[in-house]
Amino acid sequence: MATLAQAEQDFSVLPEMPADVFTAPLKRPEHVGDDWLEPQQTHYTSEDDAIWNDLFARQMDVLPGRAASAFMAGLEKLDLGKGGVPDFKQMSEELGKLTGWSVVPVPMLIPDHVFFWHLANRRFPAGNFIRTRETFDYIQEPDVFHDVFGHVPMLSDPTFADYMQEYGKAGWKAMRYNRLKALGSLYWYTVEFGLIEEGPDDIRAYGAGILSGPTEAVFAVEAESPNRIMLNVDRVMRTDYVISDLQPTYFVIESFEDLYRQTVERDFDRLYRNLPPAFTYANSAIIDVDNVVHRGTQEYLLRGGRGSGAAPV
Repeated sequence: MATLAQAEQDFSVLPEMPADVFTAPLKRPEHVGDDWLEPQQTHYTSEDDAIWNDLFARQMDVLPGRAASAFMAGLEKLDLGKGGVPDFKQMSEELGKLTGWSVVPVPMLIPDHVFFWHLANRRFPAGNFIRTRETFDYIQEPDVFHDVFGHVPMLSDPTFADYMQEYGKAGWKAMRYNRLKALGSLYWYTVEFGLIEEGPDDIRAYGAGILSGPTEAVFAVEAESPNRIMLNVDRVMRTDYVISDLQPTYFVIESFEDLYRQTVERDFDRLYRNLPPAFTYANSAIIDVDNVVHRGTQEYLLRGGRGSGAAPV
């Protein structure tokens, strides 16, 4: 195995994890190897396929005009609405022709270093299960709908696909500095909850966490409550985020080329040396360096968020 200490990281094999790198401990199921890949994709039942179809239809009622053009184009290129949970092999063949990516099944959330390694090799790990009717509206652990519907269409965009690969490579550097929380914040505010400015007064969503849920798809781009701020990588990596509720702040990119430039061309060694272990800014904060698109009222947050039954306005 390669080691994390190498200046030029070898991603052909899964690198070993040094003891002084701190990551969340996850128990590996006995039926998967060190790569955490399932032997094959789950055989989904007719009810599973019906749940996918209903989730898909619900999102398509709200996403046109709110989702990034690249996402909508990806849905069409990969024909994800043809009915039922997509077949990973067929989808990977189509995606491979477009950008060289594939989709691989995993049983659950996987360790950070394994996730980064798959991304570095242009493989996107997708949960090998789908939510139930009882968890139709909200599921804590990402399932195949979130992973495939939310993430995979964006991988058909060449620039975003390259960004995702570079993010995977960058993960290993973050681990060397024990700054996974900071890099995780960048993923959260771009890949999961990112917005893009497609034209004057035309902000749309490209983040999978927004695109796979109907409430946030509207809230993120139209509500008065959240802040919308132009992306600043150094600032974002110092910013806390919300896991189980709507975001108080969203960050906006000018283009995927802008996202790639701000991240891949950044000297992260210098940045990590100066980052504190904990976040500096609250998830609702606006600071003096921010280029603010919309200063939110924070009404939803101040009324108590999801737990209080506050309206997402």
